Amino acid sequence: MAALHPPKVEVFDTSARANIDPKGIVREVEEYREEPFGLYLARPAPGRPQFHYLESWLVPGLGLRFTDFWFSPGHERDQDFYLDVVRVRRDGPRWTATDLYVDLVLKDKVSLQVIDTDELLEAHAAGLVTAGDAEYALRTTYAAVEGLAAHGYDLAAWLSTEDITLTWRRHP
Repeated sequence: MAALHPPKVEVFDTSARANIDPKGIVREVEEYREEPFGLYLARPAPGRPQFHYLESWLVPGLGLRFTDFWFSPGHERDQDFYLDVVRVRRDGPRWTATDLYVDLVLKDKVSLQVIDTDELLEAHAAGLVTAGDAEYALRTTYAAVEGLAAHGYDLAAWLSTEDITLTWRRHP
């Protein structure tokens, strides 16, 4: 179980080509791409031994951030995509994602695991998350689980029913 903490807030500044993590560290983004349904980013992950590159899609309408981590040798995980439950706000070129603790680990076309609901409930009990945000996080999680399960845990198949097509780079 992780230590209790306020929701993590991350900023995606397309005009500055920057990604500002919850600790305030600014990372250069190689590519931002906007689509009607969301924002894509691709960037290196310096200083992270577990992975060296990441690609993410913020999809505000689903309340999700989809990430494909490029794991470093010896740190591979049995997953294809990592989904964070988020609230996304946009102010011009700046997108802000507030992570609402709950995550889904997807092995595409195989399985789905929901994790960190305990963190959400502890944060709510401690007053770090409103009842409205906790309910939003759980509703978002349930909708994602239902959508993925109904399509055999096939991410592209589920998202196609929402008129969303996520495109990814190929791992080197």
